[in-house]
Amino acid sequence: MVYLTRIEKFNAAHKLWVKDWSEEKNREVFGKCSNKNWHGHNYKLLVTVKGKPDPVTGFVIDAKKLSKLIRVHVTDKLDHSNLNLDVDFIPRNTMPTTENLVILIWNELKPHLDSCTLHCVKLIETDTIYAEYYGE
Repeated sequence: MVYLTRIEKFNAAHKLWVKDWSEEKNREVFGKCSNKNWHGHNYKLLVTVKGKPDPVTGFVIDAKKLSKLIRVHVTDKLDHSNLNLDVDFIPRNTMPTTENLVILIWNELKPHLDSCTLHCVKLIETDTIYAEYYGE
């Protein structure tokens, strides 16, 4: 089995907020991400697929094709968006945390892969925070 990872980037804003909580409680739990005027990140998305290399091309998947799939179905929708309001695959009642985003991104990409299998979606929010999802 060979694992191939494609890295893409996008920038987006979000607000982490529980409407039933006070402003103080939201600030305590979510910090800067609870800013009432939104808060942004420069995200790095790593999508890893797995499979056996094609005997003719040697590819698990053409990396350019994988990049296009990621852009069309995920990063073009996320880039320079408000994750709470703008993205069709993020339900309005879903907190746009890194943890939730990796699951939603997985679900967006999986149906579009046919020559390989999705192995991992990793989303880096900051230099010190990232989440990974393996479809479990």
